[in-house]
Amino acid sequence: MARRTPRSRAALHPGTPKSAGAATSGRTAKSGRTAKSGRTPKSFKSEPSPRSERHPLRFLARLLAMVCAFAFMVAFAVVLAKLTLEPSPASEALTHTNLRPGRSLRAYLDQPELRDAVRQIGGNLLLGVPFGVLVPVVAPRTRGVLRVLLLTATVMLLVEFAQGALVTGRAFDVDDVILNTTGALVGYLLLGRRLSRAVHARGSRSRKAQGESA
Repeated sequence: MARRTPRSRAALHPGTPKSAGAATSGRTAKSGRTAKSGRTPKSFKSEPSPRSERHPLRFLARLLAMVCAFAFMVAFAVVLAKLTLEPSPASEALTHTNLRPGRSLRAYLDQPELRDAVRQIGGNLLLGVPFGVLVPVVAPRTRGVLRVLLLTATVMLLVEFAQGALVTGRAFDVDDVILNTTGALVGYLLLGRRLSRAVHARGSRSRKAQGESA
C-alpha cells in the first residue's frame, strides 16, 4: 500500500491565505528581535516638552514680585493699625456705634462741606484698595472676586470690633466695612487680577503640563 502524504495546513483549510501565516511569523520574529535587542521603538521615545523647561529669570522675577507684594502688605498692615487702632480721646463724645448699613454714609453726605464727605468716604475706599491689589499676588489661592471680598470683609470686621471694644474714641461702624470691601473690589478689578495672573501664570501652566504628562 502506498503511504499517504500528510496534507499541509493550507490544504486542510483552503480559506486561509498563505500570506497570513507568513505575515504572522514575520511580526513574531520582528518583535522577538526587538525584545532581544532591548531597543524601544521610535514612537515610544519620550521627548522633553518645552513647557516643562524652567526659566531661571522668570522664576526670579516671580519671586521678586511676591517679595515686594509681601513687603507692601506688611507696610499696609502697619499703616492700617496706626489709622484704625490709635486712640482718639478727643473724639470720644462724637463717636457712636453704627449697626445699620447706610446710616454713616448719609451722615457723611449731609455734611455742609463736600470736602469732608469726600475725605470720609474716599479714605475708607482707599483703605481697602491694597487688599484687592496685594492679596491675590501674595496668596494666589485667594484670587477671585468672592474670595477677595470675603477676606477683606473678615479683616475689616475684626478691625472694627477691636476699635469698638478696645480703642478709646473709636466705635464699630458697619458702613466702614462696606466701603473698605468696595475699595478692595475696585483694586482687584483694576489691577490685582492682572498682577496675579502675570505673576502666577507660569506656575499654573507648568503644573497643568505636569498633570497632562502624568
